[in-house]
Amino acid sequence: MKIGISQCLLGENVRYDGTHKLDRYLRDTLGKFVHWVPVCPEVECGLSIPREAMRLVGRPESNRLMTIKTKKDITGKMTQWAGRRLTQLAGEDLCGFIFKTRSPSSGMRGVKIYTEKGMPTYAGAGVFARMFMEKFPEIPVEDDGRLHDDTLRENFIERIFAFSRWKAFSDDNFSVNGLVFFHTGHKLMLMAHSPAHLRVLGKIVAGANNQDLKNTTREYFNEMMNCLKRHATVKKNVNVLMHCMGYFKRQLSPEEKKELLDVIDKYNTSLVPLIVPVTLIKHYVLKYDQAYLKQQYYLNPHPAELKLRNHV
Repeated sequence: MKIGISQCLLGENVRYDGTHKLDRYLRDTLGKFVHWVPVCPEVECGLSIPREAMRLVGRPESNRLMTIKTKKDITGKMTQWAGRRLTQLAGEDLCGFIFKTRSPSSGMRGVKIYTEKGMPTYAGAGVFARMFMEKFPEIPVEDDGRLHDDTLRENFIERIFAFSRWKAFSDDNFSVNGLVFFHTGHKLMLMAHSPAHLRVLGKIVAGANNQDLKNTTREYFNEMMNCLKRHATVKKNVNVLMHCMGYFKRQLSPEEKKELLDVIDKYNTSLVPLIVPVTLIKHYVLKYDQAYLKQQYYLNPHPAELKLRNHV
């Protein structure tokens, strides 16, 4: 799957001072499972390396991209290029985008906006990032700074893999039966994020028909992505883990049941990471050939090599 990314995060010397901001996890770990589509707004719109530093000036609702020393207005140059680049990116079939934190062109939130008197506020988005999010509101986005948080990193990567699977459904199995199959496989994942959204999604699927399938799937997709934006908390994960246990509680021996309950309790009290009870459940799924749980993406939402469920 293709993921857009600020080019400096891949180690390219494209920043205003001729340096980079390499993120090794993104390049070397996540990079094994995605195809990067690098973008550097400043260089691609025609600015040099190195170049004068810039910042946003004005108000959160109306600001300009200005060079700091010479006060040159770059807004028009940047927005004209961005309009053309976004048209190109529409054809890339992106499943996500990772922006550069606090960049006046590529920061997605919390970018400094300076008043005419030089006083900063932290309420802005970079010019290109803002235009990207307005044009592609459905595409998962995040910035590199926030991805250092384990919870935010797992949430973003879970969303881009779900987004990719949705694209595969739309391309290869677009039908009422295909929607039912897609929803069934994601039920426990959705439950871990928001049981309320899961109930709404279930009603959407139950009412699906071939005559209005396009509108139904659009409604489903929007609700699903809103659901996945909500964090899968420990409490909600425990609920899903207990739900999983219910599918083979009759097969489990007393010792196995005690072991699983003990591991879930240790996860609930932050003694072990989520990967521990999930691995034990996957063991029992195979041992007792539990067909329903075999198809649940909750147990395998992304490659194990990304180590997203290993933190406590």
